[in-house]
Amino acid sequence: MSGGNGYFDLPSDLQHSYAGLIGIHLEESLIPVAAGLVLSLPIAQLCVRYRWAYPPVLWITTVLYAIPSIAFFVFLIDYTGVSQTTVEIPLTVYSLVVLVPAIVDGIRSVPAETMAASEAMGFTAVQRYFQVQLPLAVPAIFAGLRVATVSSISLVSVGTAIGNQGGLGNLLGDALTYHRYNLAVTSVVTIALLAIVFDGLLIGLRMLLTPWLPRGSGAARKAALAAAVEPEAGAEKAAALEGAAR
Repeated sequence: MSGGNGYFDLPSDLQHSYAGLIGIHLEESLIPVAAGLVLSLPIAQLCVRYRWAYPPVLWITTVLYAIPSIAFFVFLIDYTGVSQTTVEIPLTVYSLVVLVPAIVDGIRSVPAETMAASEAMGFTAVQRYFQVQLPLAVPAIFAGLRVATVSSISLVSVGTAIGNQGGLGNLLGDALTYHRYNLAVTSVVTIALLAIVFDGLLIGLRMLLTPWLPRGSGAARKAALAAAVEPEAGAEKAAALEGAAR
């Protein structure tokens, strides 16, 4: 049955309310991003430590990203069935092509003076990674997270092709089936709003984690220029790091 004709009167075949579809959509989109981040951190560190490993890793992730999502789903159905896992695995893989380069670039951007200062303070390689490199790479990491999150929220909709596993994307299929195009509007607008909201949340979280960064793009550009032309900037960062460690 197609239910009512309102924007939030969902067909009974979906077996979920509007809020329920939002919950499923977020679960299927955010879990892959979190899993991708967990996988990307050690992979990126490996690429930083062994520079020769970065090109093949980047090549592999790019090739996997080029696989059409529907083909990926069909391949996985034999192993994971028609389930949320079948949707989440490809999205996790897709997130790697964004997160790995973002983390690698962020870690490589840490000033050599800062690394030298941390080494002189007796930091081990592990301590330098978690207490120096990752904190200073937060802006680059969050830039990658924003892209991966928005992309994942959008791509979940393709899961409707394997049977009601597309979250809010299922509304698109029912919009065609029941000729209720208001459902398509509900789906598209809600997905767009979710992407905007979570992008904003990530921006806010990044600002909380990096209170030392200037606010505003103009201030950020000036700070980057100052760091490039003033050698003492690196020393100041090292001193700040030493003070924080104490």
